Amino acid sequence: MEDRCQLLREGGFTNFFISILILLGILLSYVTQHYRIISRGSSEGISPYFVLLGVTSANAQFGNILSLPESRADVACCKEVSPFECTAGLLGIAQIGTQWICFATILVLFLVFFRRDDADIAAEELERDPDQPSWRTALTVGGVCLVHGLFVVIVSAALAFGSPSHLGAWANILGVMAAVLAAIQYIPQIWTTYKLKHAGSLSILMMTIQTPGGLVFAASLAARLGWGGWSSWGVYVLTAFMQGIVLTMAIRYEWPSYRDSESHSPSPLPQQRPAYNRRTTPRILPSPGPYSAHLHAYGETQEEIERALDRESVQGVGENQPLLAPGGIGSSGTR
Repeated sequence: MEDRCQLLREGGFTNFFISILILLGILLSYVTQHYRIISRGSSEGISPYFVLLGVTSANAQFGNILSLPESRADVACCKEVSPFECTAGLLGIAQIGTQWICFATILVLFLVFFRRDDADIAAEELERDPDQPSWRTALTVGGVCLVHGLFVVIVSAALAFGSPSHLGAWANILGVMAAVLAAIQYIPQIWTTYKLKHAGSLSILMMTIQTPGGLVFAASLAARLGWGGWSSWGVYVLTAFMQGIVLTMAIRYEWPSYRDSESHSPSPLPQQRPAYNRRTTPRILPSPGPYSAHLHAYGETQEEIERALDRESVQGVGENQPLLAPGGIGSSGTR
């Protein structure tokens, strides 16, 4: 533990300043998402499964950093180092705790503004999502997130008081759980955004801040926890990559040129009947047709028969009776 205390003493103002900036960046980015949902009066466009995976991943991540031996050593060192050094050393825990609270707030707003009738949403956006999630799905997501959070808290507390030696293994389990959930967290949101062709209530500003910020955050945690804390900072590298995909799609769909092309796409031209050419146009003849049923009445030579068939090809099936009845004008009996 003495080594950890020495690391806290050597942290310095630079690490403290960077950690404060990251903490403020986390708050700012999530506040923009909270504002986006509240201002639109709807959580439309946000996948319920994205919220489910995000909250459960945050639950596991927060439990992970609280259970890590390095974090527990930092807390114990606060008795031996100065208040400033203690605060600087615990900022990593504060950052992940803040992120957990902010994502839990997204869950609350998702439920509060789910399918509101007074939402400020364009009608064409709603038409693009005929398969909107039901209230049952939304409430199930909220219930699963609550149960999962309680499970992490209860198991972590039981191990902390009953078997502290197993907390390291439990922390790694939570870290792997958080990484797996984070790895698939953005898959349903990518699909939802692709299907809707607009960002909906997703905040582009939040993703713009968090995508590069996630990499900086991961580097900050890695510098503090080292390779032993890979399960804590590795998840943020993966999350930043997946979030970058959603950000790229959202910017693409919200870009003015794309929206203009969607709303002013030219209507397809009416199909025109191609001109008939005896040499190039294949004959499409009824069976039997007004001419082909009585070829002997329209000519005896091959040339006369060809002309009759050409006329039938052009006229199609518009006639039910032959123009010349057998034995009438043009028949062999009157020539």
